[in-house]
Amino acid sequence: MKPKILVTREIFDDVLEYLAGHFEVVSNQEDHPMDRQTLTQNLADKSGVMTTLVDRVDADLLAGCPELKAVCNIAVGFNNIDLAACSKARVMVTNTPGVLDDSTADFTWALILATARRVVESDAHLRAGQWKGWYLKQFLGFDVHHATLGILGFGRIGQRVARRAAGFEMTVLYHSRRRADPDVERDCKATFVSKEELLARSDILTLHVPYAPSTHHLIGRAELAMLKPGAILINAARGGVVDDAALAEALASGRLGGAGLDVFENEPALHPALPAMKNVVLTPHIASSSAATRNAMAMLAARNLVAALTTGNPPNLLNPEYLRKG
Repeated sequence: MKPKILVTREIFDDVLEYLAGHFEVVSNQEDHPMDRQTLTQNLADKSGVMTTLVDRVDADLLAGCPELKAVCNIAVGFNNIDLAACSKARVMVTNTPGVLDDSTADFTWALILATARRVVESDAHLRAGQWKGWYLKQFLGFDVHHATLGILGFGRIGQRVARRAAGFEMTVLYHSRRRADPDVERDCKATFVSKEELLARSDILTLHVPYAPSTHHLIGRAELAMLKPGAILINAARGGVVDDAALAEALASGRLGGAGLDVFENEPALHPALPAMKNVVLTPHIASSSAATRNAMAMLAARNLVAALTTGNPPNLLNPEYLRKG
């Protein structure tokens, strides 16, 4: 008899077909978000689950899922999953690193250019029939070329963002918990600086750190005050890394030149001040959302699940300590 698994949201047909070759699959192809009770009920007799970032997996849920052996997140981030609770329950947890790095870096640049050059604001102006013809000071933006790009978080995505800056002949600075190897710095044409110097010198600051207690409000009022007047903030990392209320204040005051935001502190809810601001570009957490990349993410999560339930050794295991828990 095949193990039973749950897929919490709609996935691609080829991924579903792959899973069906290994498991008895219950898939939410209607894509109705599951509340806590529904998720627990659906998982009660399942050996594995493919989750998304909106599915909270913690000790309370695990207590109602005695058969569960693997949770495979269709995301790089995993702040929706309590790793310690999963390890204690001897449940493997995996994520999908690597496959979305380039797409997310591409989208970061979409936010940078759209924010700096006021693309969304001018598009809305034109569509509303307000354009009356060309004039010299119309929608004056901010030059990206030769500007200073600051990158906070210099992992795979941050490094790819840096490489793309070469075409704009930018000065690239970065700060990260660990300094990159010298060959990586040379390849990315990036210079390591302190967090304080990064904030003070960046014309455009882009964030590429995971969300965790240690990064909660990593950019708050104090950090926003350190940015140079007119600077632009880009966040395609995770909501909660930025204090959205403090950001809204900095934007409203005119101290910041603009912001490009793909993630939000309480998503899908937005800070009420942000939608009305013309100097803010808002997108609904779609930095990895190309057809090829989202399919690759889902397939990697599926392969993780197959490996977890057949060999007990999935390639992207986040909590190897689960083996030591009884």
